[in-house]
Amino acid sequence: MLADFATVLVFIVLGAVTVALMLGISRLLRPRNPTPVKLSTYECGEVPFGSSWVQFNIRFYVVALIFLIFDVEVALLYPWAVIFRRLGLLAFVEAFIFIVILLAGLAYLWKEGDLEWVRTVQETPPPKEGK
Repeated sequence: MLADFATVLVFIVLGAVTVALMLGISRLLRPRNPTPVKLSTYECGEVPFGSSWVQFNIRFYVVALIFLIFDVEVALLYPWAVIFRRLGLLAFVEAFIFIVILLAGLAYLWKEGDLEWVRTVQETPPPKEGK
């Protein structure tokens, strides 16, 4: 049993050494001619302006997470759909429950307004005087 762990350790060490060796060789062989254009911030071919430390709207991250949730759904359902006929009724019920849970999540996102790109801000009314 100890030999199995030793084999894994050898592979980890060999992997780390290979990565370090490749990075070292590439550092030695690469050309070194930094120019202001190469050192500037890249903005998809546009001329950069302002600071790169700007605050992004949290909506970008929320939309990305929602996309990942439903992307994972497709990744999990595709192999299931390929062999659907061989799986039987139990697999159909499991997939149906999985889809219902995801649809419940979609309904919750819809209800909370997270699918709207521009969200309306609800202000709280000022406190009443005398209380």
